[in-house]
Amino acid sequence: MERYTGKSVFGGVAIGKLFLYEKDEHQVKRVKTEDNDAEKQRYYKAVETAMEELQKLHDKALKEVGEANAAIFEIHQMMLEDDDYKESVEHIIDSQMVNAEYAIAQTGDNFAQMFSAMDDEYMRGRAADVKDITERLLSVLSGDSQSGINSDEPVIMVADDLAPSETVQMDKSKILSFVTVKGSVNSHTAILARTMGIPALIGSDIKLDKSINGRQGIVDGTNGCIYIDPDEETLERMKKEMRKEQEKKELLQTLKGKEDVTLDGKKIKLYANIGNIRDLANVINNDAAGIGLFRSEFIYLERDTFPTEEEQFAIYRTVAESMAGKQVIIRTLDIGADKQCDYFGLDKEDNPAMGLRAIRICLTRPEIFKTQLRALYRASAFGNISIMYPMITGVKEVDRIKEIEIEVKAELDSQGIEYGNPQTGIMIETPAAVIVSRELAKKVDFFSIGTNDLTQYTLAIDRQNTKLDDFYDPHHPAILAMIKMVADSAHAEGIWVGICGELGGDLNLTKEFLKMGIDELSVSAGKILSVRKVIRETNICEL
Repeated sequence: MERYTGKSVFGGVAIGKLFLYEKDEHQVKRVKTEDNDAEKQRYYKAVETAMEELQKLHDKALKEVGEANAAIFEIHQMMLEDDDYKESVEHIIDSQMVNAEYAIAQTGDNFAQMFSAMDDEYMRGRAADVKDITERLLSVLSGDSQSGINSDEPVIMVADDLAPSETVQMDKSKILSFVTVKGSVNSHTAILARTMGIPALIGSDIKLDKSINGRQGIVDGTNGCIYIDPDEETLERMKKEMRKEQEKKELLQTLKGKEDVTLDGKKIKLYANIGNIRDLANVINNDAAGIGLFRSEFIYLERDTFPTEEEQFAIYRTVAESMAGKQVIIRTLDIGADKQCDYFGLDKEDNPAMGLRAIRICLTRPEIFKTQLRALYRASAFGNISIMYPMITGVKEVDRIKEIEIEVKAELDSQGIEYGNPQTGIMIETPAAVIVSRELAKKVDFFSIGTNDLTQYTLAIDRQNTKLDDFYDPHHPAILAMIKMVADSAHAEGIWVGICGELGGDLNLTKEFLKMGIDELSVSAGKILSVRKVIRETNICEL
């Protein structure tokens, strides 16, 4: 028996045969050519075919993993049409009199090296995307089909790493688990595993050797390890764990329709986080009491120009009507940092997480902000919509927001347009907002604590930097103390307080949050029933 370890991105147990996924790395030869125009035409035709393939992948991803995760294929399409990439290929063909394959491969290598050398973590990540589109073009020119799973039964997939195009093309019914040597907790493999709800490990020390193909394996996603050719004792122990997991899932289903209330009668708002209207089915299927975070920035990220008021209004109205009176909290656009839109024309910043982002963009570009607010206020007439503002640091920002709200409502009144009376709240995700939370609570209807950014700013750690994973500690005493401080401030001024960051779904902290007096938890839809179970089993008075 062999045992290897890795970092878990989704728990549970998977038992099955191992399958080593290997990329089709193309060996490109440098061939002299006499007809440069013909080679460039071959390149243009390959780009057309690759664009069609990427559009199909985008449509497939849209159905399987949602709008936000499908956006990567739109990025790949844009990269294929990039003028710099195109000019480089053309120049190499013309100046060196070589075949299209060599010019594409050389351009891909050069661009990947350029991105890899950049200081910005996000831009370094684009190196993998350049390699992905380059391999796609080479596959088109060589007539190769994309790699798949050559197995008649579901397998545990082992790989060095997986590109987004590879994960989307795979037959999900044949995948029991993912194990990769590279990757981060925010990698496409990790996202897909969480979406599919299957055990997965990244950063594993497993040896990538073809000899593992077909051998029996066990992935223990809970404890972060994989066994190859397990002994009988290990196999039986893991089968027992699998049965327990299945029983837990079945028991959780019985909680549908139950109230989110503690043993001593404290009612909790148990809501879901979503990124687009396609997530609504999961929200309803998992019986969430409402939506605690609608990330409206994805409406902007999926477009190449500003969404109009009517486009936004239609989306917000659909969500409000679909939730049939349940509360829907929509966060105003949170662009900036790792979420960039080229058409916003933002300057490159040395430290974008600390730069012009979220509410700072809205307050410096009021024409964009007002368009979104008009759409939100109009949609509030069709359901229980609340508006939430991100990245607040002080009272001055809230006062300016209220001035703009008044201007928007006056415009709607003058035009005779109907609107509702939405609650307004702010996200607490900076240490500054925590410190002045008592004053902020006098200005709004509710707080929602964004623990992802709060952890990042409090610990001075870039949460996108995988090299700092060991230092990123959302359970740090300082973070928990800040959450308690915010809850106390909110209740002192008579408003409710929730958590919409990743910590909201951390079952190890659910009771602690209830003890602090947190009124609402907004989590990924798949965690609703697990959190409900803890809530219903808790007596706050005894904590």
